[in-house]
Amino acid sequence: MMQGAGQELPRLILASASPRRVELLRRLGYDFSVVPSQVSELHHAELTARELSQINAYRKARFVAKKHPDALVLGADTLVCLDAASFGKPMSLEEAYQMLEFLQGRTHYVVTAICLLHLRDHLQRIFSEHTAVTFRPLDAVGIRRYLTKVNPLDKAGAYAIQEEGNQIIEKIDGSYTNVVGLPLERLNAELRSWAGTVPARC
Repeated sequence: MMQGAGQELPRLILASASPRRVELLRRLGYDFSVVPSQVSELHHAELTARELSQINAYRKARFVAKKHPDALVLGADTLVCLDAASFGKPMSLEEAYQMLEFLQGRTHYVVTAICLLHLRDHLQRIFSEHTAVTFRPLDAVGIRRYLTKVNPLDKAGAYAIQEEGNQIIEKIDGSYTNVVGLPLERLNAELRSWAGTVPARC
């Protein structure tokens, strides 16, 4: 069992190589290790952003949990959605430009899904949070200027609120850390309630 933030948990594993998620999880005070999941993220036009992000979070957690069945594995997936369109990570700078062009001057939602999975005892929790983000009106020059200052290829929606976000974002409504990659308020509550659920093993 691991002790973190005043609660006992099974060994905690973050199934992500994202430095942003590692930094966020450290803020909660839990001991954890990082084991990146090797599964590719699914894309399906007929699924909502919430459904798709929850499926991806589960697949990431299960990939790692199969190798570490006695650990509590945390998988996460973030998508940006507007109207019926969902945006993950762009495959190219041109696609990143197109995403920002579509989002500029409008309000979209950032959806982050979390899967907590303890495979040995067949216990799991899947939940998601969403935050409304309003972009400033941006012209071609403003979009390209932003893209020269950040690497958009590892970011859902081609942007990061914590990297030059004031250049493109007018306001947000909801959890800031959810936009970064983990909804810390909700996640902390779920981890605290998990303590004691799984029996300790030597």
